[in-house]
Amino acid sequence: MFKPSRISFGGTAAIVTSMALIAGLDAAHAQKTTVVSALLIAAIADNLTDSLSVHMYQESQRLEQREVFLGTLANFGTRLLVCLSFIGIVVFCPDHHVGSLVGFCWGMILLAALTCLLARQRNVSVLSEVTKHLAAALAVIFVSRQVGQWISAYVA
Repeated sequence: MFKPSRISFGGTAAIVTSMALIAGLDAAHAQKTTVVSALLIAAIADNLTDSLSVHMYQESQRLEQREVFLGTLANFGTRLLVCLSFIGIVVFCPDHHVGSLVGFCWGMILLAALTCLLARQRNVSVLSEVTKHLAAALAVIFVSRQVGQWISAYVA
């Protein structure tokens, strides 16, 4: 049975991390190969550590082993698929600025959709939840762009 809660952590982390990486690296004038490398590293290394963290947390909650396994697998699979979708955007967009804009739009759509699923499951205001979650994502993206601009101006 599909449970939005099983994909919420992994989905949210992958969406916001991918958008932040693309925005920050775009602001730092990184090459496409650098952006793809960063996204792929996040899709693998960060994904594995987050999945292990989710697994250990669920074990600490004394959940049934089957639930722990399904939660871990759902987290890993969700993060991997989401990260791969952003990699596809970067690879297939002809210009890195276009890829950044398309990635931003894609990420906001995914985050809004995931938020809608969870809000409906919890019987809370969809609009309120979407507004809060998109605002939080925008803050992360803004900070990431600022870091990228700082790196471009002072480190390079």
